[in-house]
Amino acid sequence: MSTEIEDGVGFRSKRGPILIALMLATGLVAIDATIVATAVPSIVEDIGGFSSFPWLFSAYLLAQAVSVPVYAKLSDVLGRKPIILAGIGLFLLGSILCGLAWSMPALIAFRVLQGLGAGAVQPVAITIAGDIYTLAERAKVQGYLASVWAVSSVVGPTLGGVFASLEIWRWIFFINIPLCILAGWVLVRTFHENVDRTNHRIDYLGAALLTTALSLLILGALEGGQAWAWNSPISIGVFVVGAVLFSAFLLVERKAAEPVLPPWVVSRRLLATTALVAFGIGAVMLGLTTYVPTFLEGALSTSPLLAGLALAALTLGWPISASQAGRFYLRIGFRNTAIIGIFITVAGTGILALTASSPSVLLVAAACFVVGLGLGLVATPSLIAAQTSVEWNERGVVTGTNLFARSIGSSIGVAVFGAVANAIYASSGGPNPQSTGAASTAVFFAVLVSAALTVVAVLAMPREASDHDSVPADIGAKATQSER
Repeated sequence: MSTEIEDGVGFRSKRGPILIALMLATGLVAIDATIVATAVPSIVEDIGGFSSFPWLFSAYLLAQAVSVPVYAKLSDVLGRKPIILAGIGLFLLGSILCGLAWSMPALIAFRVLQGLGAGAVQPVAITIAGDIYTLAERAKVQGYLASVWAVSSVVGPTLGGVFASLEIWRWIFFINIPLCILAGWVLVRTFHENVDRTNHRIDYLGAALLTTALSLLILGALEGGQAWAWNSPISIGVFVVGAVLFSAFLLVERKAAEPVLPPWVVSRRLLATTALVAFGIGAVMLGLTTYVPTFLEGALSTSPLLAGLALAALTLGWPISASQAGRFYLRIGFRNTAIIGIFITVAGTGILALTASSPSVLLVAAACFVVGLGLGLVATPSLIAAQTSVEWNERGVVTGTNLFARSIGSSIGVAVFGAVANAIYASSGGPNPQSTGAASTAVFFAVLVSAALTVVAVLAMPREASDHDSVPADIGAKATQSER
């Protein structure tokens, strides 16, 4: 039975309250990704722990990334509603505890709890959107959800700076309380689903092995060259143990009745290629969001606010093109739309890399905007193509895998781009305007290479929306949602 109700996309439609709740829930994750950064000096001044503050970000991102595949599978087994509500609840609890934190280790531990909540919210929100909207409507909905990130890229750092300047940094976390309650309440009241209740054999061992293995591998990528040297015993040990546990996970999944990460996720050409596309998107996004502000502030001595606004052009371009992607893929197909998008992305990253030697704030902002336009035309059709190719009971895993691949791309991007920049800083005697410009230029060229490699993944996508001979305009779901 189909889940979609074609009454338009927008806040006034029957599904409008659900869309608002999904945007609120997504906003929690989006704002939290940026709001803490500007308040770090105030946090350190109050509770100490300067040497450990990078873990405020690493711990959150790590917990979020490794939990996505598990939540995605559970949403296919138990339904979307209980999983997203559990995620909002965890995020709420983590936010309250972060606001009450008495030391940096305690704050880092509570950030892990926040990350575990975020790991459920983002993929399940996108999966719900895929469930209740038609193929023609999903691009517009992705535009709405992407706009949340655009707004958060500006609002997050601004709010963080305001709270820090007023010496009330704890409200960075307390502000999440009413938002969590509102998002949860609206979902409880408006989103209803009837899930086929059958006996399931949850793959606890596989989930534990996957979570532990990915935690170690991503930790090694995030902290290698930062907290420890790449060739140090701890770095080698982290990667070796992570690889062994991941190998054990693969063996367990071959025998599991309901594997947490089914083998068909990587055996189907469409799903494998769209995951590779998401990997490349993650690397490109992380490279620009990390080094564009550093480049402008370090090489041009621009203010953090101006640098942030230049970067915001990236997140402004994305929702504009994402909301219009439906018009393209309904006429020329998912693959052709993604091809247009990835070449626009390559053009934008090329402009940034080739003009970095004679930098201009306006030129950087324009290049970021072009990249955002391109990424919106890549990310949206590739994700929707993957979602459309499966039924309801597989859509959560597919969505989670896509977002997880993006997180892995970001993590490896951090490692590679950081190694490139650190090598130039080391040869130049440390950060200064000249070395910062040179390091950022090198990173931008590395981002260009990442975008060019993503072209290969896009071209490898099948021409149809599925590996099967034919695919209907949209595939019916196994659960029904009704908005009352």
